[in-house]
Amino acid sequence: MRLARATSLARARVHVRRSRRVATVVAGKKDEPQSVYKSSVIVPADSAFGQRANAIKREPELQQFWAETRVYERLAEENPGPEFTLHDGPPYANGDLHIGHAMNKILKDFINRYQMLRGRKVKYVPGWDTHGLPIELKVLQSMDEEQRKGLSPIKLRKKARAFALKTVDKQRESFKRYGVMGSWEEPYVTLAPEYEAAQLEVFSKMVLNGHIYRGKKPVHWSPSTQTALAEAELEYPEGHVSRSVYVAMPLKAGGAELPAEASALLADASLGIWTTTPWTMPANAAVAVNDQLTYAFVKQKAAADSTTAFPRTYLVVAKDLVEALAAKWDCELEVELEVSGAALAGCTYTHPLYDRESPVVVGGDYITTESGTGLVHTAPGHGQDDYLVGMREGLPLLSPVDDAGLFTAEAGDGLEGLSVLSDGNEAIVQRLQEAGALLLEEAYPHKYPYDWRSKQPTIFRATEQWFASVEGFRDEALGAIEGVQWIPAVGQKRITSMTANRNDWCISRQRTWGVPIPVFYDEKTGEALMDEHTLAHIIPLVREKGTDAWWELSTEELLPECYRERAGSLRKGTDTMDVWFDSGSSWNAVVNARDGLSLPADLYLEGSDQHRGWFQSSLLTAVAAEGKAPYKTVLTHGFVLDESGMKMSKSLGNVVDPRSVIEGGKNQKKEPAYGADVLRLWVSSVDYTNDVLVGSNIIKQIFDVYRKFRGTARYILGNLDGFEADSHTVPYSELPAIDRYALYRLHSLMQTVEKAYETYAFGRVYQSVNAFTVIFLSNIYFDVAKDRLYIRSRSDPARRACQTVLSHTARSLFGALAPLLPHTAEDAWQALPAFADKPASVFEGGWPSPPEEWASLGAEEVEMWERVLGVRAEFNKVLERARTEKLLGASAEAKAVLWAEDPALRARLAELGELDGSDADALRYLLITSEVEVADDADAVLARDFSAAVELENGGGKVAVAVERAGGAKCERCWNFSNEVGADKAHPTLCERCVPVVVELGVPSPAEAEAATVAP
Repeated sequence: MRLARATSLARARVHVRRSRRVATVVAGKKDEPQSVYKSSVIVPADSAFGQRANAIKREPELQQFWAETRVYERLAEENPGPEFTLHDGPPYANGDLHIGHAMNKILKDFINRYQMLRGRKVKYVPGWDTHGLPIELKVLQSMDEEQRKGLSPIKLRKKARAFALKTVDKQRESFKRYGVMGSWEEPYVTLAPEYEAAQLEVFSKMVLNGHIYRGKKPVHWSPSTQTALAEAELEYPEGHVSRSVYVAMPLKAGGAELPAEASALLADASLGIWTTTPWTMPANAAVAVNDQLTYAFVKQKAAADSTTAFPRTYLVVAKDLVEALAAKWDCELEVELEVSGAALAGCTYTHPLYDRESPVVVGGDYITTESGTGLVHTAPGHGQDDYLVGMREGLPLLSPVDDAGLFTAEAGDGLEGLSVLSDGNEAIVQRLQEAGALLLEEAYPHKYPYDWRSKQPTIFRATEQWFASVEGFRDEALGAIEGVQWIPAVGQKRITSMTANRNDWCISRQRTWGVPIPVFYDEKTGEALMDEHTLAHIIPLVREKGTDAWWELSTEELLPECYRERAGSLRKGTDTMDVWFDSGSSWNAVVNARDGLSLPADLYLEGSDQHRGWFQSSLLTAVAAEGKAPYKTVLTHGFVLDESGMKMSKSLGNVVDPRSVIEGGKNQKKEPAYGADVLRLWVSSVDYTNDVLVGSNIIKQIFDVYRKFRGTARYILGNLDGFEADSHTVPYSELPAIDRYALYRLHSLMQTVEKAYETYAFGRVYQSVNAFTVIFLSNIYFDVAKDRLYIRSRSDPARRACQTVLSHTARSLFGALAPLLPHTAEDAWQALPAFADKPASVFEGGWPSPPEEWASLGAEEVEMWERVLGVRAEFNKVLERARTEKLLGASAEAKAVLWAEDPALRARLAELGELDGSDADALRYLLITSEVEVADDADAVLARDFSAAVELENGGGKVAVAVERAGGAKCERCWNFSNEVGADKAHPTLCERCVPVVVELGVPSPAEAEAATVAP
């Protein structure tokens, strides 16, 4: 007896000490009265997965884990599925990354990580655009004038190369910090010799297919950088105002179709034209009319008081514009005679500033009555429509403007050397005024093209350039567009319109840093030499030495054997290719060249502006060279604006730096470090197909959602302590009904998430997972399951059943979130209790496709559970009112009284209400009350003080719910109220459910515990 008593006392002392420790954890107060039973309550265990992410430290550790274990590389080779190729559009290697770069790369990573989980071989090769003017300018700006003078082309190229590669290294580290997986040590850069050679292969095929030619025609020209520009290199800023002029061009002779009465007026009539570029007047070669319009000879009434004076009695303008022009010129106009546009064609006029006679010609449907006079000043050297008309009519191609945008001697005395965008423009206006030809000058605000690099206005100017003849393969390109999936669908309309209406592509640039157009010119005749022999010889040289060879080797070395005897009479061309041709050749240089990639690529994903940029240049080069599109699907995203919807600008101070979001700003209180996964969660939350907003307040809201995700994962992991999935998992058929319903909800979630990933609807993934974790898990399932998890013994079948659901939920949620929040999902996965063949990484675990048996609940059963939970929601509203009015405190003090109009629902409530306390489906556990009564009529329920009658939203009919205090005494351990408390003499403060648990655990009775504290 003494030995037994001593053993009992020793055991009691251990439980007392343990209870005190647990009580401190639970209560947080050392002086709170200690319960001997608290050690028997199973609270969630501490987990390696903390509530605080500590992302600054933990995320780099996880990235290092991926690198060391080669997760990406192994899955790219070993996954059982087919290859998946998302081809990266190359950002420009010039400066720091912005939030738009971050969104773009993170969206791509969502897709790649999901495809990897689905078992596909994903190889993502990031790239950079490393040639072109911006890098060249950066190099020049870093040097003083003396250094620039001694700068040879090859020295400039070497400096530009070094600058570009340094920028690539810097940007690469930022992209990696975003958690973007890829072949970072083997990226593609457009300056690499193998890339340049592949680009020249594309160019060579286009040459041999007859799609490349040299010609003189007007192109967008940047005087500030002295080079031709492509449409994609232009921007149209707000606020541009041009000097527009209305000019009278004196008629000289009539055409064959002009009526006699009109011919009689010619000597006293002028043509009225309008232009927003007065500086192009020296290049005027014709006036164009629309042959479908009616024109009028108008005169000013004698009494008119106007600042606009006609140099001759009559002025010819479009009839439909007479009223508008009279108002603009502040005069009354009288129509003397009407003629058709076709009748005016063939007339001639004299230039008001030059001694030359020019024709009136038929233009096109670009001549309208929406503005101007209906007659168009035509200068083929300075406009695309003008050029086309000039080619058709045989007009001279005048363009008296040099590379710097200055008038040449051809413009006339006193104009040479003047800038056409400033003093030259002013000089022309003054000369028109002095000649009596200026009718009116006015400011005209409109969209005007600017060089996107220098931010200075451009001009349209005829120069000798190299072009890709889009006309030669336009139909093929439009056909290829039809075979591509465009997301969103409006993208197809945009690129179709742009391709159908675009002019030939000017691919030559007057710069040094780029891929040379490998052409030779005859020193005497200027004739170009570029054919299959020269191209076949140069491409291998470039693959071996890079394009520096064009500048380093002699003409003789660059020529093939069959042309070397002509080396003395040939010179190398100095033009380089448009950088859009560089990046537009990546389908051949990367996708077609690298192992593990497939052409056409499965997906291109860039901003919506790339319909006129990379998407189009890639399409045109691929169709011209290979006759097919380089991609199967094209997905576009919008731009990132600040919280007010304003464009971000350093001057406005509204720029959101992705580095600051991840690492925090200088003031960590105002700009805390959120980590990469919070930035990624923001990307997942927005409708990226449109313009999106971001700012400090939005990021804070996203962080709150992130904390809920993290808290959910931590709660699950804490309650899986001691759960061994291989031996403790409860078969589906043996699970309580509430657990089977929980798995049904989980199955539905995973189906929704999978479909969302497949359709690139990441916002739906975010919303669905958020709703599931907050509305169902936290508010319902965790609430209901807490009693089982905390109060029952570790091996209790109902507790194991709940842990089974939590285990399935953990694996599913961690997998579902892994593409969006890879660091968080990996961290949680590593804290998940081990199971047979558990992979080291969540990404090696594959996509968590739910078993079909989870969806086996019949439609009626699902609907019934929705209605039962609807009753629960209505009961909780009344319960909260009862708590507010101090009827009770905790819900365990309550008794629920329920009634349902629907017989089936009432029967189910009664069935659940009659289950005893050992059954996890007992209605009192669903409601978290100590008692439940299902009444036969509504009046019995509504007679209670705290009650309500409502119509269920889910079609369950009317229900009545009420709250009153539960009977019995409060159990010291589970806090439920029971009439059985006190029935056990050893444990008089426990209910009938808790006594067997503490006895099984060997928890001492209060008497034994007290004896333990006083025993010597």
